[in-house]
Amino acid sequence: MSAPRLIVGISGASGAAYGIAALELARAAGVETHLVVSRSALLTLNQELSLRAADLVGRADEIHPVADIGASIASGSFRTMGMLIAPCSIKTMSEIATGVTSSLMSRAADVVLKERRRLVLMLRETPLHLGHLETMSALTRTGAIIMPPVPAFYTKPQSLSDVVRHSSARALDLFDIDTGAVKRWSGLKDALGGGAD
Repeated sequence: MSAPRLIVGISGASGAAYGIAALELARAAGVETHLVVSRSALLTLNQELSLRAADLVGRADEIHPVADIGASIASGSFRTMGMLIAPCSIKTMSEIATGVTSSLMSRAADVVLKERRRLVLMLRETPLHLGHLETMSALTRTGAIIMPPVPAFYTKPQSLSDVVRHSSARALDLFDIDTGAVKRWSGLKDALGGGAD
């Protein structure tokens, strides 16, 4: 494997920009990306970013149709760093948690878990009921990482793009991909001018 490989999934939850940013950041960091997009995500991409399926060409090294259960990323013998689903819908999370592999999205995630590779879910839903929380707990026990995209206000973002890029870059951090886009915490500055109490 010449370059590290990462599977990126974009599900139908709001926040399609996170997946697009992750693809851009990973590519700039020299990571080979394999993209799978759900049917609902195509609607969200168009609604939120005015992107169509044809606009995704060239944003990933390879795009796999969501119905293609025979794709390379559906097999554990296809070596990857793991999979990032950004954003991750409750539906997609629930399919993965229950072992339902009716689409390439959930199948690829299931393969990542069974091979003990990293699975990061940028879950986009609020508020959460007990069923959601129990599903997240079950996935965490299985080895997945639940990472809701929470803005880091200490970075003093100047735009929505800054917020999205930072969250996506932090998700890539979990795969040890340093994009150079993360503003690292360097300690609390003494804003009050006094000693620490």
